[in-house]
Amino acid sequence: MLQIWFALCRRYGIDEVLINVHVHGDAICKFIEENKDGLKVRLSEETALLGSAGTIRANRDWVTKERSFWIFYADVLTTANLNQMLIFHDSRGQIATIGVYEVPDPSRCGVVQVDDNGVVRDFVEKPQAPMGNLVFSGLMLATPDLLDVIADTSPVDLGFHVLPQIVGRMAAYRISDFLIDIGTLETYQAAQMTWPGLSQRQTTR
Repeated sequence: MLQIWFALCRRYGIDEVLINVHVHGDAICKFIEENKDGLKVRLSEETALLGSAGTIRANRDWVTKERSFWIFYADVLTTANLNQMLIFHDSRGQIATIGVYEVPDPSRCGVVQVDDNGVVRDFVEKPQAPMGNLVFSGLMLATPDLLDVIADTSPVDLGFHVLPQIVGRMAAYRISDFLIDIGTLETYQAAQMTWPGLSQRQTTR
């Protein structure tokens, strides 16, 4: 998965990456040294889990001067065109843009309600009774303004604690490319049968 993410980053001009790890840090560090191939990679190893938003808060100095920055959930397998999502994000002027797609079982995901202008009007993480099947993909672009929304508690999660707070100030970009969350054995097995691989096409902005 890291190899695929590294390839996507290189393809779309992302040359600096921070990876959050909790376990198997030595193995990941060894992989990075052997495969970074020009990427500048920073490892953030957490002995106690800070949560997906807590990691961002802990590394705020790394992104605070950026116009915007990517957040990727590493268990997502995708061929998404990141440049198209970036162009969309830049045109909207929101605190953040989340990639969204449709799934058959939305109760495992962050469920999104979007208005006709592409603005997120509701976000509920793993609801028992989902109002639809449009969900957060695990791909996100954020501006430094997002840092001010993250509570100073630990752990703190993007889906449960942060994204619901910026409803109305967050855009939704529909991903039509291949995307699957391989966080369960069922979806991991499905990925073995459906992953198309990355094409050799080079995409530049």
